[in-house]
Amino acid sequence: MATYPRPDFERPYLNWISLNGLWSFLFDDNDIGLTQGWHLSGLPSEVVVDPTLGSSSSSSSNKESESITAKIAANPHDLIKGNTFKKEEEKTTHKKLGIVVPYVWQCLASRIEERGVHEVFWYEREIADLRSTAEKSSGERVLLRFGAVDYEAKVWVGGQFVGGHRGGHVPFDIDITDAFASAETQSLTLRVYDSAYDLTQPRGKQYWGAQPESIFYTPSGGIWQSVWMEVVPPVRIGDSSSGTVLRSDDIEGGKLKASVRVLGRPAGYGYAVEMEVSLGGVVVSKTEKVELPRETDMVSFDADMRLSGEQRSNLPATITETAPLDDPTCWLNNTALWTPEHPTLYDLTLRLFNATGSQVDEIHTTAGMRSLSWTSSTFRLNNRPYFQALLLDQGYWPTTFMTPPTPSALKHDIQLSKAMGFNGCRKHQKVEDPIFLYYADRLGFLVWGEMANAYQFSSQYVERFDAEWREAVKRDINHPCVVAWTPVNESWGYTNLKDDVEQRNHIRSLYYATKTLDPSRPINDNCGWEHVCTDLSTFHDYSDGEALTQTCVSLEGILAPKSGRGIFVPSTSGDPGSRHKDGAPVLCTEFGGINIARDTTASGVRDWGYTTASDPKDLLKRIETMMAGIVKGGHICGFVYTQLTDIEQEVNGLYTPDRKEKLDPAEMRKIVDGVKQYYHGLHK
Repeated sequence: MATYPRPDFERPYLNWISLNGLWSFLFDDNDIGLTQGWHLSGLPSEVVVDPTLGSSSSSSSNKESESITAKIAANPHDLIKGNTFKKEEEKTTHKKLGIVVPYVWQCLASRIEERGVHEVFWYEREIADLRSTAEKSSGERVLLRFGAVDYEAKVWVGGQFVGGHRGGHVPFDIDITDAFASAETQSLTLRVYDSAYDLTQPRGKQYWGAQPESIFYTPSGGIWQSVWMEVVPPVRIGDSSSGTVLRSDDIEGGKLKASVRVLGRPAGYGYAVEMEVSLGGVVVSKTEKVELPRETDMVSFDADMRLSGEQRSNLPATITETAPLDDPTCWLNNTALWTPEHPTLYDLTLRLFNATGSQVDEIHTTAGMRSLSWTSSTFRLNNRPYFQALLLDQGYWPTTFMTPPTPSALKHDIQLSKAMGFNGCRKHQKVEDPIFLYYADRLGFLVWGEMANAYQFSSQYVERFDAEWREAVKRDINHPCVVAWTPVNESWGYTNLKDDVEQRNHIRSLYYATKTLDPSRPINDNCGWEHVCTDLSTFHDYSDGEALTQTCVSLEGILAPKSGRGIFVPSTSGDPGSRHKDGAPVLCTEFGGINIARDTTASGVRDWGYTTASDPKDLLKRIETMMAGIVKGGHICGFVYTQLTDIEQEVNGLYTPDRKEKLDPAEMRKIVDGVKQYYHGLHK
């Protein structure tokens, strides 16, 4: 049985169907599908590509791309010379193929595994109206939902255009109910455009060269997260992407502050929302039915999360054994707290009623009560200093790329990280599948949310990035595991922050836009260096153990330039610049990146890492030196080790690509736990 793609926000009587599986697929290198009406007539069995119709890539564009790569790569002298795609000189024929969705056509699991340049491509399959007779008569709607399609999608059902979306890492859905008015079964057609060359397009680690190298990977184009259809009420409760926010950081008052969006409400009609809160099957509270104001489709109210003595005594052992009632790290003022060590979640039931009092929708979700603060030079979780021992996690698998091979693979990565003592991750250059956050909430795993960056700055980039970043934050805003936002990494896309006020102002705008959406979490504006407007002072340093230890002895060393760039932008004409704020937490958000030496002479594989260990024992020793050096200076309250797994040529993971450990997890855990204990000893 397929796993519902959004278990974090689910209706109890869900009628849905997965559209993952075999679709028809065709490359459209000359971009002729629209003019030939493929969405009307169906995909042809084959198409001949005329290479004379396409523009040749300019040498100046290639040089600019190579220049950007060289600035980012740690060892630019090791880059492949002339690593650009070659233009086809002869006519070629593309045949209609079968592709396994949701795997991208570049990867093995898709059953295509093509690595050339194809910027336009089409998907097609049949779909059927899944509503029952009763659901049709009551006006239920059919939604077509996409987890993520990279990069720009247009959708037709039965030859009729029904909608589209731009942005490769965030979800979208389309109401396709009316498409079934003429027939129970219809064709579903999807045209995708994903540029191989446009460096203003947010792409993360997807490379624009012919062969992945350095820290960059094989591109991923098209559908890469689940596709499904589901039946929903015509008037219904919207999810976080629609604006529903369940803010759960008032641990002192024990209140959850809810703002619930209602979708599909006819103008002026009366509706009301209520919330029921339970813990371990014990009902904690139920709000009154709160009516929607006439002028808005949003309703706000507070829900009481505090348990009475009787409620606490009725809690099952599944709760009290993991969150003992006498443990102050688990409870505050009779409110259960969420932490990585005790990830207690409340169950929430949201109900929607019409003007006659009849229930028309119901949603099941969860909330974790936890607060975050970032003052006095430390990060606090539930008012207690908390050392964040994080891994850089890029969510990549050998045969499926950015798509997990199974939903449980996401859970497995969290378990592997925790087995080595890490309490969270910085999801790097990727907006991860929502099921990852579902498991992180339940297993107790901190997550830093991050956007996939572009590599060139322009007005088009600003428009694209703003929209997609906003959608990413809204999608994940209700997860207690998410504890920080990182819109930008290492100035990627901002090639001249030193002097360009426009580029600085855009990062400022990202900070304030994010803070407006979510004032409850800290914002790491530009991870690593050249901070413009930030809550956290973060830096990246891939030096070896001795040098890193020396750097972390003093705040002056930490704030000194890294990789030729200042940690904060200096003042320039028309701009005051920025500086470290007294009391702002300092975190080393990338370090390590050590690979183990291998003999690659026979295979020709280009192994890549920042530094090289001779064997697992040497690797463990190097890591211990680095981690101890970071924390013992007394200035740093968290770190991010690079990285969880090897990915293609970047072999600096703690695990291999197929998730085999390179060193003893128990020994690694001793080191990480020792660092956390040392830090907390400083802050008793």
